Amino acid sequence: MNTQHIGFIGGGNMASSLIGGLVSNGYPADKITVSDLDAQKLTYLSDTFGVNNTQDSSVLALDVDILVLAVKPQHMQSVAESVSESSQKKKPVVVSIAAGIRVEAMERWLGGKVPIVRCMPNTPALVKTGATGLYANEFVSDDQKDQVESLLRAVGVTVWLGTESELDAVTALSGSGPAYFFMMMESLEAAAIDAGLDQKTAQLLTQETALGAAKMALASSESAGVLRERVTSPGGTTERALRVMSERGLADIFKQAVLAARDRSIELSDELGGN
Repeated sequence: MNTQHIGFIGGGNMASSLIGGLVSNGYPADKITVSDLDAQKLTYLSDTFGVNNTQDSSVLALDVDILVLAVKPQHMQSVAESVSESSQKKKPVVVSIAAGIRVEAMERWLGGKVPIVRCMPNTPALVKTGATGLYANEFVSDDQKDQVESLLRAVGVTVWLGTESELDAVTALSGSGPAYFFMMMESLEAAAIDAGLDQKTAQLLTQETALGAAKMALASSESAGVLRERVTSPGGTTERALRVMSERGLADIFKQAVLAARDRSIELSDELGGN
C-alpha cells in the first residue's frame, strides 16, 4: 500500500483496531491522523500508536487521501455534512464503516460525486481476524480500491461485493455472526457442565474446540459439509448428537435467523438514510 495520508473521524474501537493493524504492519504513523471530540481518545491513540490528532474534522478532510468515517450510524449525517465542503475540494476516497448507511445517503450528505467505499467489518477486527465486505461507488478508482482494501486487510480478510444490497447479507452473516458463535459456545459450555464438567474446563474446551474447527476449515479446500462428514463415524457419538440437531431443525433456525438479521439491516438503512 502506498503511503497515502489516512484520516480517521472517530477514535473508537474500530478505528483503534484499524490504526493498530496498520502501524503493526509497518505503516508510518505520521501518515495517520485522527479526529475526535473526545480529547482523551486522541491522547490515547497518539501515545499508543504515535499518530497525529486534531479536533477539526473539516481541516482533516482537506489534508488526507483516505478519509475513514468511523462514527456511529446516528451521527453519520451530521459528520458527513460537516466535511462536505472539504471533501468536495480534496475529493479523498471516503470509507464508511457505519452499519446501515447507504452510499446514496452518503453521496447526498457529502455533496455528490465523491468516491465512497462502504464497508461492513465485524468485531473480530479488534483481534486482527475480522471479515469485511466492501462496496465501491462509481467514482472510486482502481487505485483507491486497492488502497482501501489494504487498509481493511490490516485487520483481517476482505471481500468486494458487486451490489450494495449484498452488504445486508454480509451484515447478517459476518457482521452479526460473532454473536451467533458466542451463543453456541455459551450453550455448549452449559451443556458440558450438565454432562459433568466444571465451568472452567467446559469453557476452555469449548473455546479450543471452536478455534480448532475454524482453523481446520480455513486450512482445508473442502466444504464444511465434507469436514463434518469426516469427523462423523457411523453409529458413533457425533452422529447421535448431529441427529438430535437435525431433528430439532438447527439448519432452519440458522436460515431464519440470518434472513431476519438481513431484513433488519434493510429496515435500518431505510430509517437512517431517509433525510
